[in-house]
Amino acid sequence: MENQNDDRGKYWPWMILGFVFIGITLGFWTVKSAIKMPVYESNEYMMKYQTADKDANDIKEAQKLFDSRYNIELVDMNLSDFKPKFLKRKIGDIVALSSINSIKYKITDKDGNIVEDMNVTLLLTRPHTQTEDQLFENVKLNGNYYQIDNLVLKSEGRYILRVRASKDKAVGFKDTEAYYKK
Repeated sequence: MENQNDDRGKYWPWMILGFVFIGITLGFWTVKSAIKMPVYESNEYMMKYQTADKDANDIKEAQKLFDSRYNIELVDMNLSDFKPKFLKRKIGDIVALSSINSIKYKITDKDGNIVEDMNVTLLLTRPHTQTEDQLFENVKLNGNYYQIDNLVLKSEGRYILRVRASKDKAVGFKDTEAYYKK
């Protein structure tokens, strides 16, 4: 004779309820963690990423025109001995920054002559944050260089020197990796 109160095989409703509870808990945790993380817009071309995406072909054509006419060179900067450990992309030379800096760019035409009427903008930024960004618009020509003096840094770490130079329809961008160690 079989037992009328046999509870074997009735565990599945509790298991489903447990999975639903775990799913809701993990969903709540994911949303709570995501809200705490800051979101910074890209400043790759010193414009909103929506504009850069929409005008990508125009930006590339303006860069190609600039490269065919002009050269941008960062001058009088020492190289840093900093080597990023976990950076997967290959980067060029990394320049050394100090607490107070003078940043000089030399912009020449293909014949080596200084271009005097270039519209130059410099953005000092850090990867993955915009809290310490310093933007310098309409950088003036000082002798042979477009120069920013007394650029003060507070935090040590990686920086990007991002310059935008434009004349007529030619627009050039140059990024230089930098590192500041106290």
